[in-house]
Formats: sequence, C-alpha cells, structure tokens
Amino acid sequence: MSGHSHWHTIRFKKGVADAKKSKIFSKLAREISIAARDGGADLTFNPKLRTIIEKAKAENMTSDSIDRAIKKGSGGTEGCNYEEFTFEAYGPSGTAIIIEGITDNKNRSIGEIKILISQHGGKMVEEGAIKWMFDKKGVIIINKEDIKDKEELELLSIESGAENFEWQEEGLVIYTKPDELDKVKNFLHENKIKLASSVLEWVPKENIEIDETTREKNQKLFESLDDNDDVQNIYSNFNL
Repeated sequence: MSGHSHWHTIRFKKGVADAKKSKIFSKLAREISIAARDGGADLTFNPKLRTIIEKAKAENMTSDSIDRAIKKGSGGTEGCNYEEFTFEAYGPSGTAIIIEGITDNKNRSIGEIKILISQHGGKMVEEGAIKWMFDKKGVIIINKEDIKDKEELELLSIESGAENFEWQEEGLVIYTKPDELDKVKNFLHENKIKLASSVLEWVPKENIEIDETTREKNQKLFESLDDNDDVQNIYSNFNL
C-alpha cells in the first residue's frame, strides 16, 4: 500500500470545515440526497446513505438538515436533480488528481474546474488517463489514542475480511473491497473498536515524491477546488 497520509487529508478538510461550515453542510446535503435517491431512504438497506450520514453527524450537521436532504433525494420534497461526476487531471509538475463532485449543471462544473486547474499549472485529461493509477477501496481509520492492543487489532482486521492494513504514525488504516466496507466496519463496531472514519476513496497504487515548491502549488490548487460548490472529494498520488 502507498504511504498516503489519510490523517493529513482529514486535518486539511477539518480546517476548511471550521472556516466554511455552511459550504460543507451544503456539500453533505447533496451527497445525502444523491444516496437517498439512488438507494432509498431506509438506512437498513442503504449502506452508502448510512456512511454519509455518519460523516455528516461527525461535522455536527443537524438532524433536521439531514432529514430534509433525505426527503429531497427520495422524492419527499421538490426532488433531486443532481448528478455525480468524476474528472481526471494532471496537477502542477505532473501530479495525478481525481476530482469527484455533484452538480445540477455538468457543463458549468467542467468549465469552472477546467479554469481552476489551468490557473494553477495543471490540465484536465480524458477519462481513464489518471484513474488507472488508483484503486477504489474502502478506507477505515483508527486513531492511535483509541488503540489498546495493536496485535489484537491486527487479528481483528484480518478476521473482519479486510483486504489489507498498514500502520501509520497516527494509527491504523484498514483497506477493504468497496462492497465490503460496511461489513468490515460493522464487524469492528461489534468488537468495540472506535473508528475515526470509514469512507470509499481512490487510493493511489504508488505515491510519487515531490519537492516543497510542488507541494505548495498543489495545495493551493486543492484549496481552490475545494472552494468550488460542486467539488466533493479530491484525491492525489502524493503525500500531502
């Protein structure tokens, strides 16, 4: 597995969230609506919706806001005209980037994002040019301070059916097949393991080494992309 620091991504997102809570809630509402529209409003049969609601609650999104987003997606209000998109790009100095988002106007979104990437020294590419460098995986994070017995946790990770796991400075990262994320997460919950997060991510097959100047350029691009209302997630093949 790559050495990608998922904790750094969380800290970056958290910093943005603290400064722009209303924008974060708007993006989460879109995710919830899409998940409810595609999989129904019953959490028992919609693991994607369950995962997004967990994320929304971790950001202190209110129950009323969550309920409104579910009703919009499931047809309880005016309906949901959003669509998901995935764009691929090269960032400054050739870093590989995958951008996921939700929009009500894909042509507008692609135009805005294309301009942002170009302004920061990158370029958008055709579908498939970047994605082959990544694998879609379930990613579960357990913070170091919540780990009592490393050996026992490794055994539980194996028993849960996880694909792989790796220790990083801040704790343990567990990787699963996309369709087994919920199963592994539930197994760990049943064994009283506290999870920091559990999401689907594009995980790079191999990270590239970049210098500090390139890192700063990419960071500025990511901040600009994250400020766009339609962008939900940004993945790269280097360690932030």
